[in-house]
Amino acid sequence: MSEEEVLKIYTIDEVAEHKSADDLWMVYNGLVYDCSSFLDEHPGGEEVVLDVAGTDATEEFDDIGHSDDAHEILKGLLIGKLEGGVVKEIKSQLDFEEGGSNLPVLAAVAVVVAVGAYFVFVK
Repeated sequence: MSEEEVLKIYTIDEVAEHKSADDLWMVYNGLVYDCSSFLDEHPGGEEVVLDVAGTDATEEFDDIGHSDDAHEILKGLLIGKLEGGVVKEIKSQLDFEEGGSNLPVLAAVAVVVAVGAYFVFVK
């Protein structure tokens, strides 16, 4: 679905009617997706998708930490927007990686503390 197209609005009750393997919808970040055609291809197996069929699966989807590829696949499954749903910008894995890490600083601090403790307790 292109960005120029107006997304159809669905209620959560309408989404809930689509929870079988042959007809599976879910909500992610306020948008409605028809995942029926992807069910067989899901790397985690059908069962994990069926568990959230017909519901808002945002929390479950984010908890897994899906890849940028998974988000791209979702774009092709988009069919509408949840009534009253809030559409949030999706952060890519690259966005998180660009921020850098505090791990080297923490490692250096740990080494300094360990060396200091060694000299204090060895005497």
